Amino acid sequence: MNIWRLMLTELKAIISDKAIAVTLFGGVLFYSILYPLPYLNQVPTEQQLIVVDLDHSSLSRQLIRHADASAKIQVIGQVGSITEAKRFIETRKAHGLLVIPEGFRRDLMLGKGVTLSYGGDASYFLIYSAVAEGLVSAGMDAGKQVQLIGMLAQGTNPKQAEQNLNSMHLNSVPAFNPSLGYTPYVVPGLFLLILHQTLLIGTGILGAGQWRQKGYWQQVSPVQLLCGRILAFMLIYLFFTSFYVGYCYHWYHVSIQASLGTVALWLLPFLLATAAAGVAMSTLFTRRDLPTQVLLLISMPILFVSGFVWPIALIPEPLVLGSQFIPAVPAIMGMLELNQMGASWASVMPKWLQLWGLFAVFFGLAILGIKRRVRLLAEANQL
Repeated sequence: MNIWRLMLTELKAIISDKAIAVTLFGGVLFYSILYPLPYLNQVPTEQQLIVVDLDHSSLSRQLIRHADASAKIQVIGQVGSITEAKRFIETRKAHGLLVIPEGFRRDLMLGKGVTLSYGGDASYFLIYSAVAEGLVSAGMDAGKQVQLIGMLAQGTNPKQAEQNLNSMHLNSVPAFNPSLGYTPYVVPGLFLLILHQTLLIGTGILGAGQWRQKGYWQQVSPVQLLCGRILAFMLIYLFFTSFYVGYCYHWYHVSIQASLGTVALWLLPFLLATAAAGVAMSTLFTRRDLPTQVLLLISMPILFVSGFVWPIALIPEPLVLGSQFIPAVPAIMGMLELNQMGASWASVMPKWLQLWGLFAVFFGLAILGIKRRVRLLAEANQL
């Protein structure tokens, strides 16, 4: 059996196996919609706020108007006590509260410090941070207005007072995420992780189901079997990767800095190393359900050690070092640098060589694992 006929046989085995077909084709398509879904609105805005105004002054009303004008907050009403405000949050009618203390305007005019109290539903961190950010901005605006009134009362020229209050104008221009949204930030790394995990699961299920019985995998050498299997999965994942990096990146408005050829060159060793790792891992199992269970359990740890959702500096050093043997980790970090940050090829070359090194290591481990499984199967048949 030559390598091309073996590859076609492998493709037939993959497509005819319902568990593998659902994992590969269904999983890749399903997760392309499911995972980005929570981030489609990019950032939380117009979060409902309830106000407890104990001052009832012109300045407190101005503060409420500033809060309502913020893109992060929508003031839905006022109540007379904190207990009532908490009831709004408990019943999900509001996500945050603002308490303006009695004597707010008087104390500010006298130059005394005033404490504004605010809180929110911390069970949703993004919502809570949006409420806090909006209220801090509104409070700072109100403070500037009080300072302006004080300067004008002291006879300061209005233009000079404005310049003193706004002495520095910050013109912030995002370098790598123009929309400042979560989708362009999360999706690129997440899609590579999906490709990594589904490829490992597919190769794991196929191998684990074959090592217990006779078949074409005994009629070829371990090297030939491994090459044919890798080629078969690479052909399938050529379309999956093109779908993710091409269509899905465009659909979710992910910024692209690198050329198509550069991205393809980068992803080649990633897919090869992952396929070889999947075959090597499959030789550890003889039950078809175990590869899926194991890989689902380690998906979240891989996501965190990849470094794009959690700072690498806050992860224990042994975990960081151990994660370098997982193809997804250098692939994700290098892809983000190359395609989202516009890094040069020279700067990501060490990670690219690392992926080729992982491919060589897992290729050797897969050969040893296949030889062991074939030998054990032969011994079992003799008995």
